[in-house]
Amino acid sequence: MTQELTGASAPAWPVQPLQVCSEPSAGAAVDLERGLTLLRAAADGRLPPTLRLYRPSPTVAFGQRDARLAGYAAAEAAVRAQDFTPLIRKAGGRAAAYHQGCLIVDHIEPHPDAVAGSRTRFKLFGELLADALRRVGVDAAVGEIPGEYCAGEFSVHGNGAQQVKLVGTAQRVIAGAWLFSSVIVVEGSSPIRRVLEAAYSALGLDWDPATAGAAEDLVPGTTVEKVADAVVAVYQEAAAGGWSPASRP
Repeated sequence: MTQELTGASAPAWPVQPLQVCSEPSAGAAVDLERGLTLLRAAADGRLPPTLRLYRPSPTVAFGQRDARLAGYAAAEAAVRAQDFTPLIRKAGGRAAAYHQGCLIVDHIEPHPDAVAGSRTRFKLFGELLADALRRVGVDAAVGEIPGEYCAGEFSVHGNGAQQVKLVGTAQRVIAGAWLFSSVIVVEGSSPIRRVLEAAYSALGLDWDPATAGAAEDLVPGTTVEKVADAVVAVYQEAAAGGWSPASRP
């Protein structure tokens, strides 16, 4: 499904129009490569600003540093034993897990100076996604929580009986375009927690398994579909110039 979000320029990025595409998963490796293919197409002038949404196949995306650890082969085997596909992503960070209870949002933009504003994008889109989660009732905020997997300064966490990580973000920049990718964990936190426990144990990395959660843990009844609608709605406001981080709590 493809639609367009139109309006005035939103803060920090041009979105007139912003094409929104909802796609099925084609498998872990194909999904990852498609994002990079779209990035190259944007850089070559063959793709307009695009928001790609999909529910991924069960995947554990390891970072480059993970692959250099002595326990990586054992981590791969542990992941496969739980029916997750291991792959190594080009972006930084540590291992992250996702499955069909998650929503991946790939935001691709052609840009003459894609490096400029890369740090600002982490903060801006973190705030935008936290707002989307708040719209479905989740008490969400931007910021790393102690012991989280694939730790990041601009992760999005949910506040409940304890804080849990809900969104991880990564960015890929090439000459002429950027790709900002976000994984939102909405449903089914238990399989993610189990596979990360196995992977991190094999890698010899410390983390707190209690930080692996899902939006539905905090607000029962939250679904991927509801979160996807909220994400598109927030982008729609941004495209119309009616949203900014400063306007949100």
